[in-house]
Amino acid sequence: QVQLVESGGGLVQAGGSLRLSCAASGRTFSSDAMAWFRQAPGKEREFVATISWSIGRTYYADSVKGRFTVSRDNAKNAVYLQMNSLKPEDTAVYYCAAGYGPGSDTWLTRGAAYQYWGQGTQVTVSS
Repeated sequence: QVQLVESGGGLVQAGGSLRLSCAASGRTFSSDAMAWFRQAPGKEREFVATISWSIGRTYYADSVKGRFTVSRDNAKNAVYLQMNSLKPEDTAVYYCAAGYGPGSDTWLTRGAAYQYWGQGTQVTVSS
C-alpha cells in the first residue's frame, strides 16, 4: 500500500502562484510513476502532469505546459507541483496519484495507470 497526502492548496488571485506538495509513504518503491490530476465542479477528472521517481522524466497536459512544473525529492518521498500564472480555469481539487509505471505518455495521462490516490487539495483562483 502507498499512502499519499496532498497539501498547499488555497485561494490565489489570477496570475499568482501556488506550490502543491504530495507526501508519499508505505511501499513507495513499488510505484515509479507519480502524477497530478484535477477535477473541477461538474467536470471530469483531468490529467495535469506526471513524473518518474527513478529518472525524473516529466510529461504535461497542454493546458498547463509552460506554467506548471512537477518535481520530486526522492530523499523525502515527496512530489511537488509548482503552479505559476494561475488562471480561474485552474480552479479544481488537485489529486496526487501513484502508479507502478512505466508506460507511454498516453497511458500515463489516464487515471487507470495509477493505483493509489490522495484525498485532494482545493485550489481556487479568483479573477
